[in-house]
Amino acid sequence: MNNCNRFYAVSSVAKCSGSAPMPCAPVSVDDFGEDVFTPGIMCRYLAPEVTNALLETINFGRPLDPALADDVALAMKRWAVERGATHFTHWFQPLNGGTAEKHDAFLELSNDGKALMEFSGKNLIGGETDASSFPSGGLRCTFEARGYTAWDPTSPAFIKRHSNGATLCIPTAFCSFTGEALDKKTPLLRSIQALSKSTTRLMKCFNLEPARVMVTLGAEQEYFLIDKQFYLQRPDLVQTGRTLFGAPPPKHQQLEDHYFGSIKPRVLAFMSEVERELWKLGIPAKTRHNEAAPAQFEIAPRFEELNLAVDHNMIIMEVLRVVADRHNLVCLMHEKPFFGVNGSGKHCNWSLDYGNLSLLKPGSDPHRNAIFLTALCAVIRAVDLHSDLLRSVTAGAGNDHRLGANEAPPAIISIFLGDQLTEVIEQIEQGGATGSKYRSGVLRVGADMLPPLPRDATDRNRTSPFAFTGNKFEFRMPGSSQSSSGVCMMLNTIVAESLDFIADRLENVSADKFNDALQKILQEIICKHKRIIFNGDNYSKDWVLEAERRGLPNLRSTMDAIAPLKKAENQELLVKYGVFSKSEMDSRYEIYLEEYQRKLRIECGIALEVARNMIHPVAVDEFTRVCSALSGARAAGVEAGCRDLETVSKRLGLSLDELGEAIDELSIALGREHHDILAALERVRRAVDTLEYLVDDRSWPLPKYREMLFIY
Repeated sequence: MNNCNRFYAVSSVAKCSGSAPMPCAPVSVDDFGEDVFTPGIMCRYLAPEVTNALLETINFGRPLDPALADDVALAMKRWAVERGATHFTHWFQPLNGGTAEKHDAFLELSNDGKALMEFSGKNLIGGETDASSFPSGGLRCTFEARGYTAWDPTSPAFIKRHSNGATLCIPTAFCSFTGEALDKKTPLLRSIQALSKSTTRLMKCFNLEPARVMVTLGAEQEYFLIDKQFYLQRPDLVQTGRTLFGAPPPKHQQLEDHYFGSIKPRVLAFMSEVERELWKLGIPAKTRHNEAAPAQFEIAPRFEELNLAVDHNMIIMEVLRVVADRHNLVCLMHEKPFFGVNGSGKHCNWSLDYGNLSLLKPGSDPHRNAIFLTALCAVIRAVDLHSDLLRSVTAGAGNDHRLGANEAPPAIISIFLGDQLTEVIEQIEQGGATGSKYRSGVLRVGADMLPPLPRDATDRNRTSPFAFTGNKFEFRMPGSSQSSSGVCMMLNTIVAESLDFIADRLENVSADKFNDALQKILQEIICKHKRIIFNGDNYSKDWVLEAERRGLPNLRSTMDAIAPLKKAENQELLVKYGVFSKSEMDSRYEIYLEEYQRKLRIECGIALEVARNMIHPVAVDEFTRVCSALSGARAAGVEAGCRDLETVSKRLGLSLDELGEAIDELSIALGREHHDILAALERVRRAVDTLEYLVDDRSWPLPKYREMLFIY
């Protein structure tokens, strides 16, 4: 039997990968932001007083006068129609992890039946959609369908283009009829507000003038590319986003020859078109490169204000998928699409600014360094106290396969500071009584300068899940497919609580005692929470034992990781800072649980289908062919070769038996608990992967790793 489809795909993809890439218009900075309703565009279409009022809302969160909404809507419509838009949509981020949109035409009819292009302030400010068909964790049910979208003016409207037109997209929040958040944006905005309030409060203790608080994010997005022909022949990829079967090829990433290597012309053409699309949408895509695994890549934008950066990352993921399709590729953003090689993460680089002051960047004067050390200690305290909550928002079926495997950090959260900054922290803990090999003298907060800390004072630790990298923290635990809103929402909230903890102790301290009081507070924080600091190899088995000795949680599975969402003290924290209500917290737990269980059962169902209908038949054919050859040889009195045929037939027979038993076990496990399903899935995989090595290559029905990862 010759599997024509697979070999035809290999031949076709090989020709495509060696041919000239499809033409693409060159990327130009002149195109940057041309499809975004930017402040520059506002000035052209709006009266100055309306523009100023809208910018006050965007930059400082001040309420927008509803009377101005009609003016803004008219300007938006004029601009969008001039750029080819015929429809508008409220673009929001429901709790399924993606984005959603319902397109409405600008079309209205006059009394005499004449077609008009209309868009009112009412259309801009809010909309209504079905809230029962999105995940809600019990907040909505089928007969309670009403939900509302509400304009978020802090994230600019943009135009999404397609082959036959364009749509004006208006970023919005999404809530239920009862006012409960049904999206990822609303809690994020609430957390930004909470962190802004806490930061302002603490900065007042340092006698700083009121300034705008800005949380920033740079989200590095990893992904895989494979040819669409291979993808369509892998039902597991189509249904789950990952390969449920696939024997490791002799060569994958062991030679470390793909990372930062020369980018293939076909992929470079894809990347160039992605950047062109993103630049038009005002998304500052900056970096592109080959990642560590074969067929794996990364795109990274410049830092932006957090809410905008989250919206932009959601757009980036969509653009990657759409443009890949135009190049006859498929972009895989599952956390572990290929067993045994690197998975894909979304590295969230988070920082905090107060006016022109970066709170996580040391300076050259004692006052600024005192602020830096205070912010640093607040983060240390927050992450140590609430690492379980940070882990909970990175939970998911895909990330379970990635965390702790190959390049990914383990499920244990720790902080990397580097040797130099760690020594500074240790000096503070010791009360400034020791010298430093980086600088002589005694270190006292607010009195003496820190040792010089240039931006790259420390080495990078790629194994740490939460690493200080000069003027920001890089959180490497989130998965590639996950929205960065959840992790940033949680980080904002727990840091806000730590900033308030410090402010509570400082607000009534007199000026002459301020530095001593601050030194004592930071000393106590470090002494109590230094267990979270680890500068070593997070991949090592020794660290797992050391972390357990320190009492750090190791929440390895989704079921373990989401449990903290139900703890009373965690719910009280999120409710206190206005990020969630009690019912919203409960709903998030239910959504995580349902999503995990549903994904597991989908994987179970498609694994059964592939194993029964695609693998088992070819294994039977191969066993029959070998046994027939053995019987024929013996019947003809030929002894040569019989011993080998008998050995092969036994191996095939045993593997066939194992596959049948594994299929039966998986079928039964489908109605049981998650751990039974996982164990049964693993057994079927082992059986199928063993057969991949035994069955004639010409008969194997699934594209193999050596093809998908190296031919594109």
